[in-house]
Amino acid sequence: MAIITLTTDLGHRDFYQSAVKGAILSKLPDVKIVDISHQIAPFDVAQAAYVTRNACRFFPPGSIHILGVDAHYQERPRYLALLHEEQYFIGPDNGIFSLLFDEIPGKIVEIAIPPDPAFVHFPLLDILVKAATHLAGGRLLEELGRSVQDINQRGFLQPVYEPGLIRGSVIHIDSFQNVITNITRKLFEEVGKGRPFELFFSRNESITAISRHYNEVPEGEKLCLFGISSYLEIAINKGNASGLLGLSIGDIIIIQFDEPG
Repeated sequence: MAIITLTTDLGHRDFYQSAVKGAILSKLPDVKIVDISHQIAPFDVAQAAYVTRNACRFFPPGSIHILGVDAHYQERPRYLALLHEEQYFIGPDNGIFSLLFDEIPGKIVEIAIPPDPAFVHFPLLDILVKAATHLAGGRLLEELGRSVQDINQRGFLQPVYEPGLIRGSVIHIDSFQNVITNITRKLFEEVGKGRPFELFFSRNESITAISRHYNEVPEGEKLCLFGISSYLEIAINKGNASGLLGLSIGDIIIIQFDEPG
């Protein structure tokens, strides 16, 4: 059974996401539709990329991921279908693909499906659904349009580091109000080399240990850990870290490591 996932900023209040699902099921009644998220902040391509990037690695080969954020029709629209590590990704060429992958995928097609005049303002419902059901029906990626080699580039803000310090920033606040930074486990270990550290953030707060899980500290206490995304998180055990610690997207995080002994 084919799997089509949806990542959008449509929310749950209006009929839009139901219309998208209905359009998919009208073409392929047996397809399995999985919601990755419909709560992406409006037009927030970076948030959509972060959420999809961390979810898609758990899906089986052949899964088809529709990225319906900031997909509104433009004067010269460009929609792409890509094959990366045995999974398909479909969406607008608005920079989201450069945030999803560490390298440019080997197979990229510019979708050549003409928009239906009735849905010209809603390409997610029209063009992206048609491309996804084309693939879910067992047809070839190359049939969707011409092969291209480039994608629109848009980068995450990268942390800055030196032998004893990492300067990062907040890139995501999850639904539990945990604060996710752009500091990866790999970078932390390469710079830190096992040395003691102190993590500084707003309000002169700091943390000096990496926890393995959220309840390793008493309820209401702050902690930091590497979650399943492998990015450093700042959290409060059963609390609202973003609100209580005054942390928002874009805020600076500094990790200072002790000098070698």
